[in-house]
Amino acid sequence: MARLVAMHAQATTILAIRSEGTRRAVMACDGQATMESRVIKTGARKVHRIHGGQVLVGFAGGTADGIALLERLEGKLSAYGSLRRAAVELSKEWRTDRALRRLEAVLVAASQEALLILTGQGDVLEPEDGLAGIGSGGGYALSAARALVRHVDLPLAEVAREALKIASEIDIYTNDRITVEEVTW
Repeated sequence: MARLVAMHAQATTILAIRSEGTRRAVMACDGQATMESRVIKTGARKVHRIHGGQVLVGFAGGTADGIALLERLEGKLSAYGSLRRAAVELSKEWRTDRALRRLEAVLVAASQEALLILTGQGDVLEPEDGLAGIGSGGGYALSAARALVRHVDLPLAEVAREALKIASEIDIYTNDRITVEEVTW
């Protein structure tokens, strides 16, 4: 049964937006938690604040795996102080540690310093446009956010909220119970 849950673990939507111009980063998530084809919870919080509330982290994947990686990232942040350095160090550990290699999740982290996507394949990616989407509805939310940023003058939190609403209309694993977190600098 646990393996089936992991196979459907990408069934979520996380969107992150970072803007130097407005000196803020926002991260939004839907609230739906599923197991196989069933909705288990509609109000899950999938965005977390770490490092004194200055770093936002969301994950798509198994909950236990995502939390384990989130805690490791927080430890690396405490050790190195830099999100980029912490992400690289976590990625190296994730690829080389036998137990960590089995964790199935993707992380997205946003702070004053950067917006990064971390994967179990050793990727630490920094999107050029300050927008990132992960999970089954991530591509839909990302596309909607790009269109909104280019053509509408809205605060970033509203862009994220509207993009998640659009994704919820397309992706069956994304609902419209949206949580938005923001950091400023």
